[in-house]
Amino acid sequence: MAKVLMYSTAVCPYCVAAKGLLARKGITEIEEIKIDVDPARREEMMARTGRRTVPQIYIGETHVGGHDDLVALDRAGKLEPLLAAQ
Repeated sequence: MAKVLMYSTAVCPYCVAAKGLLARKGITEIEEIKIDVDPARREEMMARTGRRTVPQIYIGETHVGGHDDLVALDRAGKLEPLLAAQ
């Protein structure tokens, strides 16, 4: 299965929803970087993604985006192949 990395915060309902969707797809391990605990990681996230909001999700080396992007990818039938290809 794919390696999944997620930039998140402790009180982010979209992060929880994204983790739930990934769990339903069989992803049991997510490397979670809490940017509210480590402000330097927030700067890292913004430099890597060009975005300020969480979650920011990577599947392997592919930047998926946020929760809405993840859901759109799933609805388009492209999430499972991406998870399997990594």
